[in-house]
Amino acid sequence: MSIKKRRKLRSQDPYQEREEARYVHPLPSREFILQILNKQGVPTAEHQLQKLLGIEAHEQETFARRLTAMLREGQIFRNRKGDFCVMEKLDLVKGAVQGHADGYGFLIPDDDSPDLFLSAKEMHKVLHGDRVLVREIGQDRRGRREAVIVEVLEHINKQVVGRLYIDHGILYVVAENRRINQDILIPNDRASGAGSGQVVMVEIIQQPSKHAQPIGHIVEILGGYTDPGMEIDIALRKHDLPHVFSAEIEHLSTKLPTRVQSRNHPERPDLRHLPLVTIDGETARDFDDAVYCERDADGYTLYVAIADVSHYVQPGDVFDQEALNRGNSVYFPQRVIPMLPEVLSNELCSLNPNRNRLCMVCEIRFDSHGEKLDYEFYPALMRSHARLTYTIVAAMLADPDGKDVRKYEKLYPDLKNLYELFKVLLDARNKRGAIDFETTETQMFFNDQGKIDKIEPVRRNEAHRLIEECMLAANVCAAEFLLKHRHPALFRVHERPAADKLEALRQFLKEVGVQLSGRKKPKASDYAKTLHKIKGRPDMHLLQMVMLRSLPQAIYSPDNCGHFGLSYDAYTHFTSPIRRYPDLLTHRAIKAVLNGEKYQPGDWHDLGRHCSQTERRADEATRDVENWLKCFFMHDKIGECFEGIISSVTGFGLFVALDDVYVEGLIHISELPSDYFHFDAVRQRLLGERSGKQYRIGDRLSVKLVRVDLETSKIDFILNEPTEAGKQKKKPRSVKNSKKQRQ
Repeated sequence: MSIKKRRKLRSQDPYQEREEARYVHPLPSREFILQILNKQGVPTAEHQLQKLLGIEAHEQETFARRLTAMLREGQIFRNRKGDFCVMEKLDLVKGAVQGHADGYGFLIPDDDSPDLFLSAKEMHKVLHGDRVLVREIGQDRRGRREAVIVEVLEHINKQVVGRLYIDHGILYVVAENRRINQDILIPNDRASGAGSGQVVMVEIIQQPSKHAQPIGHIVEILGGYTDPGMEIDIALRKHDLPHVFSAEIEHLSTKLPTRVQSRNHPERPDLRHLPLVTIDGETARDFDDAVYCERDADGYTLYVAIADVSHYVQPGDVFDQEALNRGNSVYFPQRVIPMLPEVLSNELCSLNPNRNRLCMVCEIRFDSHGEKLDYEFYPALMRSHARLTYTIVAAMLADPDGKDVRKYEKLYPDLKNLYELFKVLLDARNKRGAIDFETTETQMFFNDQGKIDKIEPVRRNEAHRLIEECMLAANVCAAEFLLKHRHPALFRVHERPAADKLEALRQFLKEVGVQLSGRKKPKASDYAKTLHKIKGRPDMHLLQMVMLRSLPQAIYSPDNCGHFGLSYDAYTHFTSPIRRYPDLLTHRAIKAVLNGEKYQPGDWHDLGRHCSQTERRADEATRDVENWLKCFFMHDKIGECFEGIISSVTGFGLFVALDDVYVEGLIHISELPSDYFHFDAVRQRLLGERSGKQYRIGDRLSVKLVRVDLETSKIDFILNEPTEAGKQKKKPRSVKNSKKQRQ
């Protein structure tokens, strides 16, 4: 092919204008490279590809980098001869490796196809999280689709947190993340003075391969395994949670104003005369929201004032980049990892009492029956008139003559208005048919050494529910506002239960004489009716748990699919921009609409995936910390007996949640009375083959603590003298935060 023809071929690139706009010296686009490789129909050598595309000598280096990037992302593949192939023609699958503590793993495909099993032999080549190309080779002996690794596209683990061990002069680190099954070898001169048993950070200097283990060197010594706060330090590094603000952010934080001057914001409505108040928990320090309610003959006007974080955190600035990276604040017991620096999260943005603050207001008008008439969004200037707690407000509502009412006498009439509105909104919620699972959250109390002294349930009172209804109302208005003006946004999406989950639920309920209405597509109201029907049943805990597990987890997405659990056609997060990045995006979108503009933060789908991932990351990290703390709390109680309730049934045993200490542990199937027990997934039980003995979620048991493993955060029980199965002596414990996680 002549040079003239090659240049003509290159000019046919459909993305040529895009490449010219991006680069001073544009190359053929990735799409066009794939198109040419497809047209060739056979694996193509790099020099042939350069010739076809008219790559000149001065372009060869940058073109090679483009091909390398395409290899890394799995768009193309280089065979043993070094020729380039199109992925789709090789029947290779691209995805991420998910390791298992027992040594094997799975390939989680990027295209959402079913997972592929990776044997321990294959997992020796990689670590959990690595991105790879695999080829399916058939089925293993258990009938699972099995694959072999063809190419490692990217090694994800650069640093790993773990414990150092020394065995016959050989140093190695066992990762805290049990999905990383391989020990990391440490050369003697790379130990940095760390001692055996200490928790360390390791930088991997040689990734694993078919014939070699990973090698690393110690870059940080965190300390002893049981040192105060070590469980949080481990979780931060294990889950790769950003927890240190850069020197640039710290410097810029000192440049922020310390006070909000009203004269600097003449364009904002001045709401400082309105007795807005914050209502939060006793330990809260970042106050996102304040509320106030007026009552007249025709209905109610609710003011929900939210911290105007978007005024201080501008798109693309260093604060914004860090907030996006973190995605949300992370709330550990006794420690918070904020999304924003403290000068913003606890000071300038926080709606502290008796301080001028900038806010975004959602003003909503309701009729006397709780029907929404209209609403309005606008930026304003406000001042919180009091920092109230749920406990104080609940006491005021319960006892109009109490000391708290006397202390906050001027605010009490407004709180009564709020409470009246709450009751009519609650009636509207019940008519709408929102799902309301009965859950019990817990609070840990600590001693001077930073370890658990006791665990107690947190009872949700009327003040909790009052604030919840106000926030729900504002979030719904935000979603409606953005939809009405056709502005892109991140919605909080909770989809309907999947068909297979729904069928399994119906089968289970049928076995116990309960019917879920709604036929093929039940509504949230159908779930709510069923929950109402089973109230008071001795197996209510079991039925509620199975219903809860049939529901998917809520996510962030620009595609509005509604919120099934709350029974809303559209729902977004608007009320917590100090601690959630999606709320900050919502504020910016609303402001853009008010200004007649359009907010364009980038790919909304990518943002939704990222924010959903950082939320899951935070949940996993806090769960790790709580589980370890509970193990430490129980480690000196071995041999003691407890009463509890079966919270989960699996093929390998029963998880039992203890009544008074709110700790969960496992009775392994081998510890059950002598029999062959089989797992019945439909009925959520283990059934004895000979005896007919069954163990189900919700059954009560007496157990003895026999083992606590701090390294794996596992607690093991054996049966003591079981109480009568299914007999409900106490109100059963629900899974912590289950409802919150799904909303």
